[in-house]
Amino acid sequence: MYFFILVYIILVLIRPQDYPEWAGSGIPFQPIALVLAFLCWLPARDKDLSAPQNLLLPAFLLAQMASHLVNGWAGGALEELTTFGPAVLAFFVLSHVAAGRERLLMLLAVFALCGLVLAAHGIEQAELGEGWTGIGLSQGTRIQYVGIFNDPNDLGMLFLIVLPMALFLSSRGGWAGLRRLFWWGAAAAIVYAVYLTASRGAAVALLVVTGVWVWRRRGIVWAGVIGVAALAALVALPSRLGELDAGESSAAGRVDAWYTGLEMFLSHPLFGIGPGLFADNNANLTAHNSFVLVIAEMGIVGYVIWLAFLGYGLMMSLAVLRHSPQPSDDARVTAEWKSERALAMTMLLSQVGYLATAFFLSRSYVILLYLLAAVVVGWYTGMRRRWPGLPTFSLARDLVRWPALAVASIVGLYIIVKLLLATS
Repeated sequence: MYFFILVYIILVLIRPQDYPEWAGSGIPFQPIALVLAFLCWLPARDKDLSAPQNLLLPAFLLAQMASHLVNGWAGGALEELTTFGPAVLAFFVLSHVAAGRERLLMLLAVFALCGLVLAAHGIEQAELGEGWTGIGLSQGTRIQYVGIFNDPNDLGMLFLIVLPMALFLSSRGGWAGLRRLFWWGAAAAIVYAVYLTASRGAAVALLVVTGVWVWRRRGIVWAGVIGVAALAALVALPSRLGELDAGESSAAGRVDAWYTGLEMFLSHPLFGIGPGLFADNNANLTAHNSFVLVIAEMGIVGYVIWLAFLGYGLMMSLAVLRHSPQPSDDARVTAEWKSERALAMTMLLSQVGYLATAFFLSRSYVILLYLLAAVVVGWYTGMRRRWPGLPTFSLARDLVRWPALAVASIVGLYIIVKLLLATS
């Protein structure tokens, strides 16, 4: 199981099967690796499915299918089962594997190394105009990759997810300091690759991730001061990264798309217009916001489920950061808890990296989110085994919380969009 899920992750992220010279082989390596991993997971006796996400993700798939059925397209329901179903299978297998600490650390290293490979490809692309895949620059200036990362913005999202992992691994030392040096170098390359994507969403997300880290370490005041200064420096850059004005044509188009998405929600409030149909109802233009996309395409039913799925991941990370275990005179136990808190910060920052980029991209259903969520759930499951004092999370206790937050966030988005339209 462990071997096959590692192969699957590598095929999802590095994607050698999508290289032009190999794309014609016709062998579905990625689905094969996933099916083998899932078949190995099925007979496992030590499954722990107590985390709410284990129920929410299949429910989200069912909500996608129901949305199409309600809108009169039975074929769409079957299509969602075949396209989103693999994300559900991968989630169950990966969350099970990530519950073991040593395997979790290996998974973080694999994610970070895959990000480094894509960063190296982008750096070569920027220097030579073409990477080893044979793929050139996007728009003549922005790095890109193959497959699901052929958009520079998607590359930026991946880099923001794996950057905290590389930084965590750099803190572990070993190999006479060479391991720390290696991961520092990897993190620096990933940050540089974020710049090479020229993705404004990724640049803002990097500021948000940095701000959250400063907030947890130094407090909200320092986070605000550093955030304002960094944003001012970003706006001053003589490139498209400095074009953060809501009145700029691309930004204005995003705001218009958000407003259109909210109008779609008002016309289909319960189950939405159907997953994947936003562009069909908006002149082939996407939502440019993962939250708006789910609200419009899946209505309040799907959005409540998706929001809860995201929310529990954040709550798990914060629960560890806020937890105070019983004081111990054992130096080993103290060191272990310090490492666990560092892992919790890593999980929090990786999720913030996804959420901040997702606010500017339509990536509600991409596999990256569900792989990251699986790692978070597996990590917290293992944490509760090692530290039984950590809280449990239950959907039964939150039946009011998530619908209320969903409604509040939709109202908040509507107000933000109206303000942006008025000032653009």
